[in-house]
This record gives sequence, structure tokens and C-alpha cells, in this order.
Amino acid sequence: MKETFIKLHISILLAGLTGIFGKLISMNEGLLVWYRMLFASVIFFFFLVISGKLQKISLNDFGKIAGAGALLGLHWVFFYGSIKYATISIGVVCFSLSGFFTAILEPWILRRKFSFRELSFSCIALLGVLFIFSFDIRYRLGIGMGVTSSLLYSLFSIRTRQIGRDFPSRTMLLYEMAGGFLVLSCLLPFYLVVFPVSSILPGTSDLIYLLLLAVFCTIGLQLLQIQVLQKISAFTVSLSYNLEPVYSIILAMVFFNEARELNFAFYVGVLLILLSVLLQAWDTIRKRKMLSAS
Repeated sequence: MKETFIKLHISILLAGLTGIFGKLISMNEGLLVWYRMLFASVIFFFFLVISGKLQKISLNDFGKIAGAGALLGLHWVFFYGSIKYATISIGVVCFSLSGFFTAILEPWILRRKFSFRELSFSCIALLGVLFIFSFDIRYRLGIGMGVTSSLLYSLFSIRTRQIGRDFPSRTMLLYEMAGGFLVLSCLLPFYLVVFPVSSILPGTSDLIYLLLLAVFCTIGLQLLQIQVLQKISAFTVSLSYNLEPVYSIILAMVFFNEARELNFAFYVGVLLILLSVLLQAWDTIRKRKMLSAS
């Protein structure tokens, strides 16, 4: 279990870098995610072929995994949209609501007992996001997109937990990326009609950032996430990911000077979100001590 939690926090650190790439890449959020999943699919496919670890699956199994990949792709679209319409800090903080949605949806979808304790911890994070939502009317569209992205990530994590035990993590990652890419490919023409661009090809700097994003913050990150979700609950993963804003906010302040755009209400919201994480950690430790003592 200790190794699993180490992997979880490494994945959180990598996730903290994704918002930075979202700001650095000049392409709109739809194209950004489409290229991210394309590059990740192709690079990881050749890696598995060369290493002899490519696993073929049935069309039915591909459909199951591709559905999770579609949820992940849509989550990324809204996540990067939140960053581009607001700030990195707001985008990653709104992501913290995934724990709130998971606490409500996971018991219903996975047919397990509802936990009022989990919901109460998540409501503290919700209160933090409400503080942030009130601090500047300019960013409400970005905040709305961030909340939507957290809902989609919650559904993705629950779905991955449902099917993740049936496949190796490398197989899950490949077909999630490929499935998400195919779904986005079907949606992208309509997206570009609504949000037209002058060119769909990335420039040199965008290409470099996209490749780094695909290798480190997609392949590496998702492998770790899938392995973690096979061992611990989707709620614990989602709530632990509330630490992601800490890394992203610090980086955003260093590289983009975002501190000048944030006020007291924002920091109160961040502190409430961190409190929800600490309470969840305390509760997890308490339960483990009770189990070991019994």
C-alpha cells in the first residue's frame, strides 16, 4: 500500500505540470487534447510493440475502455478550456470538486454503501470552490468549465475502477488514449465550426510542448493513475488530487506571475480545499489503525 501512495503522489506532481503546458501551448483546447491523445497513442503503441507487451483485445473490451478514454478526453477539453478562459490557478482548483462528485456518484454506480463522512469532506472542498467562484466575475466561464471537467474526471475514475482490474495498466492506457482520440476525431469537425482556427497544425514550440505533455504528463501520469485506481478507491484518488493545485499554483506564480490576479477569497478557498485533503488523510490513517488493531 505504501508503494501505491508513492505512485499516487508522483502522479499528482505530474498532473500539476499539465496546467503549465496548457498555458504554454497556443492552440485551442480542442486541438490541444486531440494532438495530446494522438501523440500519446502512437508513441505508446510503438513502445509496446518494441517491448513485446502489446496486448490485443476484443472489440467489446475495446468499447469498454474507449468509453473511459472518451470521458478522459472530454475532461481534458474542459480542463484546458478553464485554464484558457480563466487562469491556471482557477482551472486546477476547480478540479478539486472531483472528490465531491465522486462521493455522490461512486456509491450509486458501484453499488456500495454511501459515506456521509466522505461527502462532508468533499463539501469543505465545495465551499472552497464557492469562495473562489465569488472572487472575480471575469472568470466565471472558466470556473464553469473547470467544474464540468471535475465531473467528467469523477466519471472517468469510477469507470476505470470498474474495468481496471480486468486489464493490465499498459493495455488500459493504450486503448483509452486511442478510444479518446477516435471520439474526439468525430467531434472535432463540429467543434472547429463553432471555434474556427487559422491553422490546425502546431508550430515548432507547440509541437515540442505537445510531445513533452504526451510522454511525461500523459503516458507516465496515466500509467500511475491506473495502477493506483486498481488498489485504492476512486474517492481517495480524487480527493488526494486536491493537492494538484498546490503544485500548479506555485508554478503559475513563478512562470506566469499569477499571484497579482488572485485575492484573499481565492486563498481562503485554497485553504479550505487543503483542509479537506488533510481530513481525508487523517480519516484514512484512522481506519487503517482500527483494522490493524482488530
